[in-house]
Amino acid sequence: MAVTIALRSLFSKWWRGGTAVVEPASQRDAARLAQLHGASFHRGWGEGEFEAMLTERNTLVHRLRQGRKVIGFAVSRMAADEAEILSIAIDAGERGRGLSRNLLLTHLGHLAGRGVRSIFLEVEENNQPARRLYEWAGFGVVGRRERYYQQPGGEQLNALLMRRDLS
Repeated sequence: MAVTIALRSLFSKWWRGGTAVVEPASQRDAARLAQLHGASFHRGWGEGEFEAMLTERNTLVHRLRQGRKVIGFAVSRMAADEAEILSIAIDAGERGRGLSRNLLLTHLGHLAGRGVRSIFLEVEENNQPARRLYEWAGFGVVGRRERYYQQPGGEQLNALLMRRDLS
């Protein structure tokens, strides 16, 4: 039985392209990052927006790669000893496997390595999977922005402002 489970796990990793790896994103990734963002958010960022972010010195972009396929990313903008997570996305077919935890923790580690001491983010109040991820990673709610997110039908949703110390 244990051998069967081990073989299933090994086969699953091989079939999916191996272990997911978090690494710096490059200009070559801009189109895929835009595709992932557009599939994950109402107002997706375009390829040009990602190209610009990837050239900015104060922006940190990591990709989550499995095999040869980019399946997620994290983007933060830094200022002095603070940063803001601008976006995190995981391919819809890969969600629910805990991959965002490794992506987020690795990204936070790189921010800390660059001298960032406090990190902020905004998350849609009703986005329970994202809120659970951020709470698991040690973020706490420090504010609320009323009607911050505009939905396709015109509905406006609240955002929670969250913060975590990295020091």
